[in-house]
Amino acid sequence: MLHKTKHIDISEIRHLYPFKSNYIKINGLNYHFLDQGSGDPVVMLHGNPTWSFYFRNLVKGLSSQFRTIVPDHIGCGLSDKPGVDQYDYRLKSRVDDLENLLDTLGINQKITLILHDWGGMIGMAYALRHPERIRRFVIMNTAAFLLPEGKALPVRLRLIRNIKPFASLAVLGFNIFAYGALFMASYKGLEKDVKSGLIAPYNSWNNRIATLKFVQDIPVKKKDPSYRLAKYVDDNLHRLNHIPMLILWGEHDFVFDMDYLLEWQCRFPDAKVKTFKGAGHYVLEDAADRIIPMVKNFMKYHI
Repeated sequence: MLHKTKHIDISEIRHLYPFKSNYIKINGLNYHFLDQGSGDPVVMLHGNPTWSFYFRNLVKGLSSQFRTIVPDHIGCGLSDKPGVDQYDYRLKSRVDDLENLLDTLGINQKITLILHDWGGMIGMAYALRHPERIRRFVIMNTAAFLLPEGKALPVRLRLIRNIKPFASLAVLGFNIFAYGALFMASYKGLEKDVKSGLIAPYNSWNNRIATLKFVQDIPVKKKDPSYRLAKYVDDNLHRLNHIPMLILWGEHDFVFDMDYLLEWQCRFPDAKVKTFKGAGHYVLEDAADRIIPMVKNFMKYHI
């Protein structure tokens, strides 16, 4: 059954996020998404602990020319936040949800995927299911492969992932993951109303379940539930290297550092790459004014 969740009030951030909410039902759950503009479809996939709010400026910048579709993963944003008895919070379910959305919307044109954080693995897994449906990729501080050689998870992620009593109290009770990201993920700092918007959906113990489950689902060892699918994506990324790719990377990322960028470049040597010295993990918060015209130009060039 659904958790008893606290109401999410976004009235105070509507000036930043002035979009109509849309929903479809997936296995009885409300799956929220934005659907703004018309034209070739552009699908933006967020990570943890963000939601569709993270892409607000890109939606505003692109929706005059493109159909911008931005889902909130189950447990995130304005989507339902079920207990683990109703949703497993695993990578495969995330990919299934995306496939369900696009099939329900009847998207039959090729799509552009814009991917950040967990959106990278989710989006690339979907792309490998349907490579014929993909027109372009825009990659932002993410991964779609297992940990690069010699890399380990940062200590704070290992603690949340591996020490369950600590993780439940810290993430569900004190909201340290979503709250901490407000201060660590942006290099130049976030304005007060932007902080309010990013954290708005994660306003109670039960509403924070996805922020915990995403970390616990990071595939590291072969026995991890999502390892097999992640390894499949890792092994098959090369099948997508004919698709145009733009990589936009904040240089001051405490998780997806420059080693992850190097891994992308090794796998997609023809990708166009731009790094931002004054940007962190939330690269769109730090450099939206520069990123939006770059994305537009990339899409114009790769029709």
